Amino acid sequence: MQHRIVVLGAGYTGAVTAGRLAKRLRREDVTITLVNPESDFVERVRLHQLAAGQDLRPRPFDEMFAGTGVELKLAEVTGVDVDRRTVTVTAAAPGAPTVFGRQEELAYDTLVYALGSGWNDGGVPGAATHAHEVSSRPGALRLRDRLAALDAGRPVVVVGGGLTGLEAATEIAEARPDLDVALAVRGGLGDWLSEKGRTHLRKVTDGLGITVHEHTTVAAVAADAVRTADGAAIPADVTVWTTGFAVHPIAEATTLELGEDGRIVVDGTMRSVSHPDVYAVGDAALANGPGDKPLRMSCASGVPMAWQAADAIAARLTGAKVPAIGIRYAQQCISLGRKEGLIQFVTADDRAVDKALTGRLAATYKELICKGAAWGVANPTLGMPARRRRVVREQARVQVPAEAQGRAEAQGRAAEAAA
Repeated sequence: MQHRIVVLGAGYTGAVTAGRLAKRLRREDVTITLVNPESDFVERVRLHQLAAGQDLRPRPFDEMFAGTGVELKLAEVTGVDVDRRTVTVTAAAPGAPTVFGRQEELAYDTLVYALGSGWNDGGVPGAATHAHEVSSRPGALRLRDRLAALDAGRPVVVVGGGLTGLEAATEIAEARPDLDVALAVRGGLGDWLSEKGRTHLRKVTDGLGITVHEHTTVAAVAADAVRTADGAAIPADVTVWTTGFAVHPIAEATTLELGEDGRIVVDGTMRSVSHPDVYAVGDAALANGPGDKPLRMSCASGVPMAWQAADAIAARLTGAKVPAIGIRYAQQCISLGRKEGLIQFVTADDRAVDKALTGRLAATYKELICKGAAWGVANPTLGMPARRRRVVREQARVQVPAEAQGRAEAQGRAAEAAA
């Protein structure tokens, strides 16, 4: 019987994990099913470009996974039962890939949870109703249409001074210099960057005519303004919300051990600490990096996590030594429109050092990083030859240790009692 591997989510981490597993295991020994609601790959790191009116290159999965043995299942995940080893999905109707309605149950022997994250309104009144997000393709397309409908001189406010907020504000300001673009940040502008990085960021925002509201907490969002904690109102025909990410809620309904933020707690091989037949990667996983600091939600963390998970799964199934991939940071890459960029070099645990690239060189550097990330999805072993090994039959089904099984059962009983 073939070992059934199911991967949930085909963002950077899920797609890389599925493709890398296909390069590590023999097709006759395993089935690899990749569950995703869209038929082509979404370059999430470019969604601010899509929102600003640029067209992105289509990347269909049937081309990316041609000949690999990875089966793409167009479906939305509605539930996971980690004790029964099943996943419930609402599948696309035959001949109608965007119409979901058929409920199906998929059984697995190994599950890779890569459902990622979405935008987080933080519970701020009006944000969910009036603000736009750029963490998904539908959200970016809605923002694109709204911006296109704005007349010259109308105000746009981007809330959040992290990487996403900086990229969204500068991209919009460059693409639409006729708009009045503002950026509201809780602290100082780029206060986590080096002095060189902060100076360049200030130069770019000033050059693009972006009004920066520093040390500003947005307490509410209305249809025509954002209201700050000190009672001020900043006019906004369009509000773009980029203050943080929230993980997909499916895991909360399982007996998996989770962190306070809902991420699945994993060990150094990205394996769930409570259910050894479940792996989590990307924004869905709570894994520690250098200095035992949790890895941040980012592509820079997620892709190495996918490599580690795929190689660990393959090694355990084939009886090989489980490799350990050291996940560390080297830089933060920020696009500031199409002509400017900022590459902030960092320590292994993601603290800025006094070294940065700026200007067109940094913009080119960031563009190469984005292209490399997309190339890596289609080439998950980074161009190295495939090394497919036979599955060791007695190891093909992961057995749950008694203590972990007992903990899961206890969690299930507690959940039933609470309900």
